[in-house]
Amino acid sequence: MANNQMPHNLEAEAALLGCIIIDGDIQSELLETLKEDDFYQESDRLVFDAMRKVYGARKPVDVVTLTDMLEREGTLERAGGLQRITELAEITPSAANYKQYFEIVRRDAIRRSLIRAAKGIIEVSTAGTEAREAVAYAEKQVYDISKQEDSSQLAGLADGAVIRQVLGKFEDIQSDPNAFRGLETGFRQLDRITNGLQKSDLIVIAARPGMGKTSLAMNIVENVCLNKGKTAAVFSLEMPRSQIVQRLLCAHADVSMEKALSGKLAQKEWKNLMIASDKLQKSKLFIDDSSRVTPQEILSKCRRLAASTGSIDLVMIDYIQLMGGAPSGGVKGGGSFENRQQEIASITRDLKIMAKELDVPVIALSQLRRIQTKEPQLSDLRESGAIEQDADIVMFINRPDVTATAEELAKKTVVKGAAELILAKHRNGSLGRVQLRFIGESTKFVDVDEQNLPDEEPVHYTPPPEGYEDDPGSTFPDYDDTGIPE
Repeated sequence: MANNQMPHNLEAEAALLGCIIIDGDIQSELLETLKEDDFYQESDRLVFDAMRKVYGARKPVDVVTLTDMLEREGTLERAGGLQRITELAEITPSAANYKQYFEIVRRDAIRRSLIRAAKGIIEVSTAGTEAREAVAYAEKQVYDISKQEDSSQLAGLADGAVIRQVLGKFEDIQSDPNAFRGLETGFRQLDRITNGLQKSDLIVIAARPGMGKTSLAMNIVENVCLNKGKTAAVFSLEMPRSQIVQRLLCAHADVSMEKALSGKLAQKEWKNLMIASDKLQKSKLFIDDSSRVTPQEILSKCRRLAASTGSIDLVMIDYIQLMGGAPSGGVKGGGSFENRQQEIASITRDLKIMAKELDVPVIALSQLRRIQTKEPQLSDLRESGAIEQDADIVMFINRPDVTATAEELAKKTVVKGAAELILAKHRNGSLGRVQLRFIGESTKFVDVDEQNLPDEEPVHYTPPPEGYEDDPGSTFPDYDDTGIPE
């Protein structure tokens, strides 16, 4: 290979193609794993493309069928003619070494991908792109290449391997029915319904402004990091890092935030704060308060975090409507969205891909339309039905006391602090309602005392009746729950 040529090995490519022709037992493995770009020479790419088409037509891949397919495609001469196809079958007497040929071909293909990626990185870096966006682009290119070694294939069930794996999982659960297989939220009823937050799930917590989305999400983060010792990454697009820590300290210490901010803490409360601060300092919680980040940038940061810490267990994003989309391969400015709905759809799709790629639950907060005449439902999700479509779990926070009149509160028609978590979508389980209490002083949700509750299935979620006037044209601004009412 000359120094100015891309890495390749034509002998290995020819031998690999010959193995496919002479051995039908390995055809499915190679034809489903390899790609056209794995072959350097155009003639070899044409032959491989014809092989896949013959195989897809359920015909044997041999000299006759290949030649026929290439003739019908009009590419026989560019592929080297009948003589070349015959030579491929003859130069490889045995397919015994096909794995070695495969490794050589894939190695050189990856090297070529790296070279092309490097050229793209140079172009992006010299085109005036912002530094962090260029870094995100570079990381994505390299990461995509690294994932080429881990390409999943369609797997049959005949050998029983997948079935045995699933039955083994059921057996483990049967032997320990009380164990949570997912990440515990700290809320007993919620964990009972969901069996914990599952890896690769996108969990959307949605509510109208002032209901406590951020508080609920941070309560879950608190349990994951401070109580369970897990690693979590929090991306707060609106609230600064100091306010996040402020909430965590007060919630964990069970201290009134108002008293802490007014300097009226008792000695015992100070002691609780010190204990909480020590615990928080030793935790594996990481907070990013950058504004208007893209899912690609978040994914890039999470990859680096996982590489430096060894693992990552939970990602929380506050909130979807403050995120920006990147329509062109993760670099802003390379394309545009026709409308905000299209951008939100792109964001939620990328968040789901992120959850799957990182293999962790991703909690994303979302705004609801400002309609206060009914309890929330799926149609209230702001700006895009893609949020509902891409999410594995959608939870609504309903706090009647936030919108109640003074008369209703005085008559105790509405209980102050009463909260309900509505599971309106649960891809892998049942729907339901979780009864909680909101403690405004420390901005935290807690379980309702379950001593008098029967240990049975929770109340199932029933959508409210139709017949209300929706408000798709609302132009009110985005607000969040930074000032949750007491």
